[in-house]
Amino acid sequence: MALPILSAEARAGALQQAVAVRKERADLLADIKDGKVSLRDVLGREDPVVARIRVRRLLEALPRIGKIRAGQILREFGISETRRVQGLGTRQRERLLALFPAQE
Repeated sequence: MALPILSAEARAGALQQAVAVRKERADLLADIKDGKVSLRDVLGREDPVVARIRVRRLLEALPRIGKIRAGQILREFGISETRRVQGLGTRQRERLLALFPAQE
């Protein structure tokens, strides 16, 4: 599948939009780390910002969860390292929420 040919203006607009989405995603992950936003709130959202976050990054943003523990959780629940939030199944979401009841 060939990429569409964009004008310089369209390319600049797409770049600005991508930067804005990345900033919003980073702000959301920082709010999770600070405890301002709960895991339940994040998993309940259905917007492109949340949908494209990798589950591993989401877990690592939770307080007291590092790279090792996030990897253990992914393996225990059978979630791929590259899985994004939009690709989580209903049971996987429920198990994550049950694992972090304080994050609700």
